[in-house]
Order: sequence, then C-alpha cells, then structure tokens
Amino acid sequence: MTMTKSMGDESSLEATTAADGLTAAACLFHGFSDPARIAILQHLALGEHRVVDLRGHLGLAQSTVSQHLACLRDCGLVTSRPQGRATFYSLADAEALTDLWAAAERLLDLTGHRVVLCADHGAEALARKGWS
Repeated sequence: MTMTKSMGDESSLEATTAADGLTAAACLFHGFSDPARIAILQHLALGEHRVVDLRGHLGLAQSTVSQHLACLRDCGLVTSRPQGRATFYSLADAEALTDLWAAAERLLDLTGHRVVLCADHGAEALARKGWS
C-alpha cells in the first residue's frame, strides 16, 4: 500500500498506482467504519467462532452478524472453515489486526479522542445512523 509514499515527481503510471493504493486504503478503513464489524473483529481476536457464538456474545441479530462476516470475508480480513453443518470464522491475520488496534489506540490517545466530536464521523453522526 502506498499510503506513506510521497506524491512528488512521479510518472502518471506511478501516480495511478499511488491513487489505487489510496483507494485501497480508503476501502480498508471504510470496512472498519461500522462498530459492529469492529466488535466482531475484536471478538474473533479471542479465537474462532460460529455466527451463533458471535450473536450471543455481541447481542446482534444473526442476519447482522452474517452480513458483517460476509463483508469482512470479502475484504480478506476473516476466513471461514466449514465443520459439519457449522462454519467457524477466524481472523485472516490476527497479528496485523492487533498491530492496527494498537496504532488506532495510540492515535486516539494522541488526539484526545477528538474524532468523537467530528460532525461527519463522530458519536452524533453514528447515533443518527443508528450505531450507538
């Protein structure tokens, strides 16, 4: 990913590649934009779970858990393993996600959690979307 690469004097092909990397990064972070998906990922950090397990632990509807798991699997963040009639879900790369959570917590600490006050993406915006 080219999020940290300078956009200085690049050729048009390099600029396109950099833009593609930025798009991929935006898509990745958008995948984390739903609190339910974050809760699922954090719970899967404890080990693999079935939909019914996650539903019980997180208090979410089965359809909600299934939809979010499908999204996370399509994004390559979660893997699934069928076993009999059940499917077990786990993190595709637990170490990378642990690193990401640590970086996010550090950034939140450094900014004093000011993002919660953001008019577009803060707590009130989440509440308007029904994500409290």
